[in-house]
Amino acid sequence: MSPEDHNPDFDDKGTIKLVMELLAVPGRSGEEQAIADVVIEHLRVAGVPAKAITFDQAHRKSRRGGQIGNLIVKIPGTTRGPRRLLMAHLDTVPLCVGARPVIRGGEIVSQDPATALGGDNRAGCAIILNAAIALLQADAPHPPLTFVWMVQEEVGLLGARHLTASKLGKPQLCFNWDGGAPNVAVIGATGDDHLDIEIEGLASHAGAHPEDGVSAAVIAGLAIADLQQNGWHGKVVKGKQQGTSNIGSIIGGEATNVVTDRLTLTAEVRSHRAQFRKRIIKAFEKAFRDAARSVTNAQGASGKIRFSTYDKYESFRIPKSDPSVCTAMEAIEAVGLPALTRVIDGGLDANWMTAHGFPTVTLGCGQAGIHTVNESLNIADYLNACRIALRLALG
Repeated sequence: MSPEDHNPDFDDKGTIKLVMELLAVPGRSGEEQAIADVVIEHLRVAGVPAKAITFDQAHRKSRRGGQIGNLIVKIPGTTRGPRRLLMAHLDTVPLCVGARPVIRGGEIVSQDPATALGGDNRAGCAIILNAAIALLQADAPHPPLTFVWMVQEEVGLLGARHLTASKLGKPQLCFNWDGGAPNVAVIGATGDDHLDIEIEGLASHAGAHPEDGVSAAVIAGLAIADLQQNGWHGKVVKGKQQGTSNIGSIIGGEATNVVTDRLTLTAEVRSHRAQFRKRIIKAFEKAFRDAARSVTNAQGASGKIRFSTYDKYESFRIPKSDPSVCTAMEAIEAVGLPALTRVIDGGLDANWMTAHGFPTVTLGCGQAGIHTVNESLNIADYLNACRIALRLALG
Protein backbone atom coordinates (compact mmCIF):
# COMPACT_ATOMS: atom_id res chain seq x y z
CA MET A 1 0.00 0.00 0.00
CA SER A 2 1.42 3.41 -0.96
CA PRO A 3 1.73 6.51 1.26
CA GLU A 4 -0.98 8.12 -0.86
CA ASP A 5 -3.33 5.24 0.05
CA HIS A 6 -2.53 5.69 3.71
CA ASN A 7 -2.71 9.45 3.61
CA PRO A 8 -5.32 11.23 1.49
CA ASP A 9 -4.15 14.59 2.84
CA PHE A 10 -0.71 14.29 1.21
CA ASP A 11 -0.78 16.74 -1.69
CA ASP A 12 1.84 18.40 -3.82
CA LYS A 13 0.64 21.94 -3.23
CA GLY A 14 0.70 21.65 0.55
CA THR A 15 4.12 20.04 0.49
CA ILE A 16 5.52 22.81 -1.69
CA LYS A 17 3.89 25.47 0.49
CA LEU A 18 5.59 23.96 3.54
CA VAL A 19 9.11 24.16 2.11
CA MET A 20 8.47 27.71 0.83
CA GLU A 21 7.57 28.73 4.36
CA LEU A 22 10.67 27.17 5.90
CA LEU A 23 12.98 28.64 3.25
CA ALA A 24 11.89 32.16 4.16
CA VAL A 25 12.88 31.84 7.84
CA PRO A 26 16.47 32.91 8.66
CA GLY A 27 18.53 30.49 10.71
CA ARG A 28 22.26 30.45 10.22
CA SER A 29 24.37 28.07 12.31
CA GLY A 30 23.95 28.81 16.01
CA GLU A 31 20.83 30.92 15.40
CA GLU A 32 18.22 28.22 14.82
CA GLN A 33 15.60 29.23 17.40
CA ALA A 34 13.25 30.93 14.92
CA ILE A 35 13.16 28.03 12.47
CA ALA A 36 12.78 25.51 15.31
CA ASP A 37 9.77 27.49 16.55
CA VAL A 38 8.12 27.19 13.12
CA VAL A 39 8.73 23.44 13.03
CA ILE A 40 7.31 23.03 16.52
CA GLU A 41 4.23 25.07 15.64
CA HIS A 42 3.47 22.72 12.73
CA LEU A 43 4.03 19.66 14.92
CA ARG A 44 1.68 20.95 17.63
CA VAL A 45 -1.03 21.71 15.06
CA ALA A 46 -0.64 18.16 13.74
CA GLY A 47 -1.29 16.81 17.21
CA VAL A 48 2.14 16.13 18.66
CA PRO A 49 1.92 16.61 22.45
CA ALA A 50 4.28 19.10 24.05
CA LYS A 51 5.91 16.38 26.19
CA ALA A 52 7.04 14.58 23.01
CA ILE A 53 9.01 17.63 21.85
CA THR A 54 12.39 18.13 23.51
CA PHE A 55 15.79 19.72 22.96
CA ASP A 56 19.16 18.36 23.99
CA GLN A 57 22.06 20.52 25.19
CA ALA A 58 24.30 20.29 22.13
CA HIS A 59 24.68 24.08 21.97
CA ARG A 60 26.09 24.16 25.50
CA LYS A 61 28.78 21.68 24.50
CA SER A 62 29.53 23.27 21.11
CA ARG A 63 32.61 25.47 20.89
CA ARG A 64 30.38 27.98 19.07
CA GLY A 65 27.67 28.19 21.71
CA GLY A 66 24.31 28.77 20.08
CA GLN A 67 20.66 29.46 20.87
CA ILE A 68 19.31 25.90 21.05
CA GLY A 69 20.30 22.27 20.91
CA ASN A 70 18.97 19.58 18.62
CA LEU A 71 15.17 19.35 18.33
CA ILE A 72 14.05 15.78 19.08
CA VAL A 73 10.51 14.43 18.69
CA LYS A 74 9.52 10.88 19.64
CA ILE A 75 6.20 9.47 18.46
CA PRO A 76 4.96 6.12 19.83
CA GLY A 77 4.25 3.43 17.27
CA THR A 78 0.76 2.22 16.44
CA THR A 79 2.21 -0.98 14.99
CA ARG A 80 5.06 -3.21 16.13
CA GLY A 81 8.45 -2.84 14.53
CA PRO A 82 11.91 -1.36 15.06
CA ARG A 83 12.04 2.35 15.81
CA ARG A 84 12.90 4.48 12.79
CA LEU A 85 14.74 7.79 12.88
CA LEU A 86 14.28 10.56 10.31
CA MET A 87 16.57 13.58 10.53
CA ALA A 88 17.79 16.73 8.77
CA HIS A 89 19.73 19.81 9.85
CA LEU A 90 18.04 23.13 10.63
CA ASP A 91 20.84 25.57 9.93
CA THR A 92 21.85 27.26 6.70
CA VAL A 93 25.02 29.08 5.68
CA PRO A 94 25.08 32.88 6.27
CA LEU A 95 24.59 33.58 2.55
CA CYS A 96 20.99 32.33 2.88
CA VAL A 97 19.86 34.97 5.39
CA GLY A 98 17.28 37.17 3.68
CA ALA A 99 16.29 34.63 1.02
CA ARG A 100 12.88 35.14 -0.59
CA PRO A 101 11.87 31.88 -2.26
CA VAL A 102 9.95 32.00 -5.54
CA ILE A 103 8.94 29.36 -8.07
CA ARG A 104 10.42 29.67 -11.54
CA GLY A 105 9.50 26.89 -13.90
CA GLY A 106 10.11 23.63 -12.14
CA GLU A 107 12.44 25.05 -9.52
CA ILE A 108 12.39 27.12 -6.34
CA VAL A 109 15.04 29.87 -6.27
CA SER A 110 15.82 32.97 -4.23
CA GLN A 111 14.21 36.11 -5.63
CA ASP A 112 17.04 38.18 -4.14
CA PRO A 113 20.10 37.69 -6.42
CA ALA A 114 22.41 38.45 -3.49
CA THR A 115 21.32 35.50 -1.33
CA ALA A 116 21.44 31.73 -1.53
CA LEU A 117 18.15 29.86 -1.27
CA GLY A 118 18.75 27.71 1.80
CA GLY A 119 17.46 24.52 0.21
CA ASP A 120 20.46 23.08 2.05
CA ASN A 121 18.88 22.14 4.25
CA ARG A 122 15.40 23.60 4.67
CA ALA A 123 14.29 21.09 2.04
CA GLY A 124 15.38 18.27 4.35
CA CYS A 125 13.62 19.93 7.30
CA ALA A 126 10.40 20.19 5.29
CA ILE A 127 10.65 16.58 4.06
CA ILE A 128 10.74 15.01 7.50
CA LEU A 129 8.24 17.53 8.91
CA ASN A 130 5.85 16.71 6.08
CA ALA A 131 6.19 13.00 6.86
CA ALA A 132 5.32 13.58 10.52
CA ILE A 133 2.35 15.82 9.71
CA ALA A 134 0.99 13.55 6.98
CA LEU A 135 0.96 10.33 8.95
CA LEU A 136 -0.52 12.02 12.04
CA GLN A 137 -3.27 13.82 10.17
CA ALA A 138 -4.22 10.62 8.38
CA ASP A 139 -4.02 8.59 11.60
CA ALA A 140 -1.97 6.13 9.57
CA PRO A 141 -0.43 3.05 11.21
CA HIS A 142 3.30 3.41 11.77
CA PRO A 143 6.17 2.00 13.85
CA PRO A 144 7.80 3.96 16.68
CA LEU A 145 9.40 7.08 15.20
CA THR A 146 12.03 9.61 16.19
CA PHE A 147 12.41 12.87 14.27
CA VAL A 148 15.53 15.01 14.77
CA TRP A 149 16.23 18.50 13.45
CA MET A 150 19.97 18.98 14.01
CA VAL A 151 21.71 22.31 14.66
CA GLN A 152 25.13 23.60 13.55
CA GLU A 153 25.75 21.13 10.73
CA GLU A 154 27.27 23.76 8.46
CA VAL A 155 30.04 24.64 10.92
CA GLY A 156 31.52 21.19 11.41
CA LEU A 157 28.63 18.87 12.29
CA LEU A 158 28.64 20.22 15.84
CA GLY A 159 25.01 19.46 16.62
CA ALA A 160 25.40 15.82 15.63
CA ARG A 161 28.76 15.60 17.38
CA HIS A 162 27.27 16.73 20.70
CA LEU A 163 23.94 14.93 20.32
CA THR A 164 22.47 13.39 23.46
CA ALA A 165 22.01 9.94 21.95
CA SER A 166 20.05 8.63 24.92
CA LYS A 167 17.12 10.86 23.91
CA LEU A 168 16.62 9.05 20.58
CA GLY A 169 14.86 5.94 21.90
CA LYS A 170 17.36 3.44 20.41
CA PRO A 171 16.36 3.61 16.73
CA GLN A 172 17.41 0.68 14.57
CA LEU A 173 16.76 2.18 11.13
CA CYS A 174 18.15 5.68 10.54
CA PHE A 175 17.69 8.08 7.63
CA ASN A 176 19.05 11.57 7.03
CA TRP A 177 18.07 14.10 4.34
CA ASP A 178 20.60 16.54 2.91
CA GLY A 179 21.91 17.55 -0.53
CA GLY A 180 21.73 15.57 -3.75
CA ALA A 181 19.33 13.50 -5.79
CA PRO A 182 16.44 11.75 -4.02
CA ASN A 183 17.29 8.33 -5.45
CA VAL A 184 20.92 8.25 -4.32
CA ALA A 185 21.68 6.81 -0.89
CA VAL A 186 24.96 8.00 0.59
CA ILE A 187 26.39 5.11 2.59
CA GLY A 188 29.86 6.48 3.32
CA ALA A 189 31.77 9.74 3.71
CA THR A 190 35.28 10.97 4.35
CA GLY A 191 36.89 12.00 7.62
CA ASP A 192 38.18 15.51 8.33
CA ASP A 193 40.85 16.93 10.68
CA HIS A 194 41.25 20.64 11.45
CA LEU A 195 44.67 22.30 11.73
CA ASP A 196 45.60 25.52 13.55
CA ILE A 197 49.04 26.87 12.68
CA GLU A 198 50.53 29.91 14.45
CA ILE A 199 53.74 31.45 13.13
CA GLU A 200 55.67 33.73 15.46
CA GLY A 201 58.38 35.82 13.80
CA LEU A 202 60.13 39.00 14.95
CA ALA A 203 58.89 42.50 14.22
CA SER A 204 61.23 45.27 13.05
CA HIS A 205 61.01 48.45 11.02
CA ALA A 206 60.63 47.30 7.43
CA GLY A 207 62.35 50.41 6.07
CA ALA A 208 65.07 51.18 8.62
CA HIS A 209 66.08 47.70 9.84
CA PRO A 210 64.38 44.90 7.92
CA GLU A 211 67.40 42.67 8.60
CA ASP A 212 66.45 42.57 12.30
CA GLY A 213 63.07 41.05 11.61
CA VAL A 214 61.88 37.53 10.94
CA SER A 215 58.92 37.57 8.61
CA ALA A 216 56.07 35.21 9.47
CA ALA A 217 54.79 35.82 5.94
CA VAL A 218 58.01 34.51 4.42
CA ILE A 219 57.88 31.43 6.65
CA ALA A 220 54.30 30.77 5.57
CA GLY A 221 55.18 31.28 1.92
CA LEU A 222 58.08 28.84 2.04
CA ALA A 223 56.03 26.21 3.86
CA ILE A 224 53.09 26.47 1.48
CA ALA A 225 55.39 26.30 -1.55
CA ASP A 226 57.03 23.19 -0.10
CA LEU A 227 53.66 21.51 0.44
CA GLN A 228 52.54 22.36 -3.08
CA GLN A 229 55.75 21.22 -4.75
CA ASN A 230 55.79 17.93 -2.88
CA GLY A 231 52.15 17.07 -3.47
CA TRP A 232 50.81 17.60 0.04
CA HIS A 233 48.40 20.46 -0.73
CA GLY A 234 45.19 20.15 -2.73
CA LYS A 235 44.53 16.65 -4.01
CA VAL A 236 47.01 14.37 -2.27
CA VAL A 237 47.89 11.02 -3.84
CA LYS A 238 50.70 8.90 -2.43
CA GLY A 239 50.76 5.40 -3.86
CA LYS A 240 47.37 3.82 -3.23
CA GLN A 241 46.49 6.40 -0.57
CA GLN A 242 44.63 9.59 -1.37
CA GLY A 243 43.02 12.54 0.33
CA THR A 244 42.86 16.33 0.19
CA SER A 245 44.22 19.28 2.13
CA ASN A 246 43.51 22.98 2.06
CA ILE A 247 44.78 26.10 3.80
CA GLY A 248 41.55 28.03 4.22
CA SER A 249 42.56 31.23 6.00
CA ILE A 250 45.67 33.30 6.68
CA ILE A 251 45.33 36.14 9.17
CA GLY A 252 47.99 38.61 10.32
CA GLY A 253 49.90 41.81 9.69
CA GLU A 254 48.70 45.37 10.13
CA ALA A 255 51.16 47.71 8.42
CA THR A 256 53.49 47.67 5.44
CA ASN A 257 56.32 49.30 7.39
CA VAL A 258 56.55 46.48 9.94
CA VAL A 259 58.06 43.07 9.26
CA THR A 260 55.15 40.70 9.86
CA ASP A 261 55.76 39.07 13.20
CA ARG A 262 52.70 36.84 13.50
CA LEU A 263 50.36 34.87 11.24
CA THR A 264 47.56 32.45 12.07
CA LEU A 265 46.55 29.87 9.49
CA THR A 266 43.69 27.37 9.52
CA ALA A 267 43.64 24.29 7.35
CA GLU A 268 41.89 20.98 6.89
CA VAL A 269 42.92 17.49 5.89
CA ARG A 270 40.47 14.92 4.50
CA SER A 271 40.74 11.24 3.74
CA HIS A 272 38.65 8.13 4.18
CA ARG A 273 41.65 6.64 6.00
CA ALA A 274 42.59 8.08 9.39
CA GLN A 275 46.21 6.95 9.10
CA PHE A 276 46.67 8.79 5.81
CA ARG A 277 45.23 11.99 7.33
CA LYS A 278 47.87 11.70 10.05
CA ARG A 279 50.54 11.33 7.37
CA ILE A 280 49.38 14.50 5.61
CA ILE A 281 49.30 16.37 8.92
CA LYS A 282 52.89 15.31 9.65
CA ALA A 283 53.92 16.65 6.23
CA PHE A 284 52.28 19.98 7.07
CA GLU A 285 54.01 20.22 10.42
CA LYS A 286 57.41 19.35 8.94
CA ALA A 287 57.04 21.93 6.15
CA PHE A 288 56.21 24.75 8.56
CA ARG A 289 58.90 23.83 11.09
CA ASP A 290 61.55 23.49 8.38
CA ALA A 291 60.52 26.86 6.94
CA ALA A 292 60.71 28.51 10.37
CA ARG A 293 64.25 27.23 10.92
CA SER A 294 65.36 28.44 7.50
CA VAL A 295 64.36 32.08 8.01
CA THR A 296 66.71 33.98 10.31
CA ASN A 297 67.53 37.62 10.99
CA ALA A 298 70.94 39.31 11.14
CA GLN A 299 71.47 38.04 14.67
CA GLY A 300 70.63 34.44 13.77
CA ALA A 301 67.24 34.35 15.46
CA SER A 302 64.48 32.35 13.81
CA GLY A 303 60.72 32.06 14.10
CA LYS A 304 58.55 29.62 16.05
CA ILE A 305 55.63 27.40 15.09
CA ARG A 306 52.67 26.37 17.21
CA PHE A 307 50.81 23.52 15.60
CA SER A 308 47.58 21.92 16.84
CA THR A 309 44.87 19.69 15.36
CA TYR A 310 41.50 18.25 16.27
CA ASP A 311 39.22 15.76 14.57
CA LYS A 312 36.09 17.27 13.04
CA TYR A 313 34.57 13.92 12.16
CA GLU A 314 35.65 10.40 11.29
CA SER A 315 34.95 8.62 8.02
CA PHE A 316 32.37 5.85 7.79
CA ARG A 317 31.15 3.18 5.39
CA ILE A 318 27.86 1.29 5.81
CA PRO A 319 27.60 -2.14 4.13
CA LYS A 320 25.01 -2.38 1.37
CA SER A 321 23.50 -5.28 3.31
CA ASP A 322 22.75 -3.06 6.33
CA PRO A 323 19.02 -2.94 7.15
CA SER A 324 18.88 0.86 6.84
CA VAL A 325 20.45 0.72 3.38
CA CYS A 326 18.15 -2.07 2.19
CA THR A 327 15.07 -0.28 3.54
CA ALA A 328 16.06 3.00 1.89
CA MET A 329 16.65 1.29 -1.45
CA GLU A 330 13.23 -0.37 -1.28
CA ALA A 331 11.55 2.98 -0.58
CA ILE A 332 13.33 4.65 -3.51
CA GLU A 333 12.31 1.90 -5.91
CA ALA A 334 8.74 1.96 -4.61
CA VAL A 335 8.27 5.52 -5.93
CA GLY A 336 9.54 4.46 -9.35
CA LEU A 337 13.14 5.68 -9.19
CA PRO A 338 16.36 3.71 -9.75
CA ALA A 339 18.04 3.19 -6.37
CA LEU A 340 21.75 4.01 -6.29
CA THR A 341 24.42 4.22 -3.60
CA ARG A 342 27.55 6.33 -3.37
CA VAL A 343 30.39 7.31 -1.05
CA ILE A 344 31.29 11.01 -0.86
CA ASP A 345 34.30 13.15 0.04
CA GLY A 346 32.26 15.60 2.13
CA GLY A 347 30.99 15.41 5.68
CA LEU A 348 27.44 14.71 6.88
CA ASP A 349 25.62 14.52 10.19
CA ALA A 350 25.60 10.80 9.35
CA ASN A 351 29.35 10.73 10.12
CA TRP A 352 28.66 11.43 13.77
CA MET A 353 25.41 9.44 13.89
CA THR A 354 27.32 6.38 12.72
CA ALA A 355 30.05 7.10 15.27
CA HIS A 356 27.36 7.26 17.98
CA GLY A 357 26.28 3.75 17.01
CA PHE A 358 23.43 4.58 14.63
CA PRO A 359 24.45 3.77 11.03
CA THR A 360 22.60 6.41 9.04
CA VAL A 361 21.80 6.52 5.33
CA THR A 362 21.62 9.99 3.77
CA LEU A 363 19.16 10.74 0.98
CA GLY A 364 18.95 13.83 -1.24
CA CYS A 365 16.27 16.48 -1.55
CA GLY A 366 16.91 17.86 -5.05
CA GLN A 367 19.08 20.86 -4.22
CA ALA A 368 21.69 22.19 -6.67
CA GLY A 369 24.27 24.97 -6.42
CA ILE A 370 24.25 24.88 -2.63
CA HIS A 371 26.14 27.59 -0.73
CA THR A 372 25.92 29.90 -3.76
CA VAL A 373 23.50 32.57 -4.98
CA ASN A 374 22.63 30.22 -7.84
CA GLU A 375 21.15 27.61 -5.50
CA SER A 376 17.91 25.98 -6.58
CA LEU A 377 15.52 23.27 -5.42
CA ASN A 378 14.07 21.00 -8.10
CA ILE A 379 10.38 20.64 -7.26
CA ALA A 380 9.90 17.20 -8.82
CA ASP A 381 12.93 15.83 -6.95
CA TYR A 382 11.77 17.43 -3.71
CA LEU A 383 8.32 15.86 -4.02
CA ASN A 384 9.84 12.45 -4.70
CA ALA A 385 12.03 12.87 -1.63
CA CYS A 386 8.90 13.64 0.40
CA ARG A 387 7.23 10.47 -0.88
CA ILE A 388 10.31 8.40 -0.01
CA ALA A 389 10.42 9.86 3.50
CA LEU A 390 6.74 9.16 4.05
CA ARG A 391 7.19 5.54 2.99
CA LEU A 392 10.10 5.17 5.38
CA ALA A 393 8.07 6.68 8.23
CA LEU A 394 5.06 4.44 7.59
CA GLY A 395 7.20 1.32 7.70
